[in-house]
Amino acid sequence: MSDAKNGLSYAEAGVDIDAGNALVERIKPAAKRTARPGVIAGLGGFGALFDLKAAGYDDPVLVAATDGVGTKLRIAIDTGNMDTIGIDLVAMCVNDLVCQGAEPLFFLDYFATGKLDVDSAARIIEGIAAGCEASGCALIGGETAEMPGMYGAGDFDLAGFAVGALERGRALPEGVGEGDVLLGLASDGVHSNGYSLVRRIVEMSGLGWDGESPFGGGRLGEALLTPTRLYVKPALAAIGTGGMHGLAHVTGGGLTENLPRVLPEGLGAEIDLNSWALPPVFRWLAETGGLAQGELLKTFNAGIGMVLVVDAQQAERIAGALRASGENVVVIGRVGAGEGVRYRGALL
Repeated sequence: MSDAKNGLSYAEAGVDIDAGNALVERIKPAAKRTARPGVIAGLGGFGALFDLKAAGYDDPVLVAATDGVGTKLRIAIDTGNMDTIGIDLVAMCVNDLVCQGAEPLFFLDYFATGKLDVDSAARIIEGIAAGCEASGCALIGGETAEMPGMYGAGDFDLAGFAVGALERGRALPEGVGEGDVLLGLASDGVHSNGYSLVRRIVEMSGLGWDGESPFGGGRLGEALLTPTRLYVKPALAAIGTGGMHGLAHVTGGGLTENLPRVLPEGLGAEIDLNSWALPPVFRWLAETGGLAQGELLKTFNAGIGMVLVVDAQQAERIAGALRASGENVVVIGRVGAGEGVRYRGALL
């Protein structure tokens, strides 16, 4: 039977299978760099295999997390800076896993776009691999979806899926009590939450992404794309030394909403806002957008990206170990009777 004279191809419908294959080949070296004990098979199969015993676990409990990067993607798309948004994707997932006391083991990504640009996609996924490598977890699979008609020119979306493990009986939070000390780990900027408000404030300011940042860091778009800090390795090291009762990743909802997630009923957090200086990016956002302090603390991390709830007798030792690993650590408060988060002092 002869081919139809006017037969269509998948490529003519907007999906280039060859481009997808080229992307897989290009990112294989980056994924290979993330290999760790436990990985059996990675990219290329219908599924990815992982051996928990080979990873060193005797009686493991699996912990899973999924997240995205929100509208921070819009800045990456508009500026063409694709190199670090993948780090954000990984951080948003693995920083959550470690709050449960889990070690991230492997990561999968979902990348969807209208028309696949192999170079841009490779830069994004190489960023994902860099985030995985820095967190000690393997990039063992993912999905690249070319969906013409679903996304505008140059647009894309990202989602990430991380799986970790811990030995049975070692999950966090555990043992949080009145008098526990709250250690705040500094953030590296806005991280990956609140960008719908960020973009609205930038629009109000009249500045462009290519303009000089009013709070430092080069061009405005570049400064706002500073990737989310990865807290996994120092947090796991701190957990391993004892005295850790809980961790809270400060994402959407800020300190106000995230700290109560690790506190038992009847206990709240007492935070001294004078214990750290508000980073310039948040001061600029607050002043330009006319944000009240309460709005700032409920929307952004305000300079504290992770909070550790630790035994008061071991707080100084844990803080010292974290500083030695490169973290900027400050005592921001204590656990007390009551509910929710109570602030004293002022950031603004």
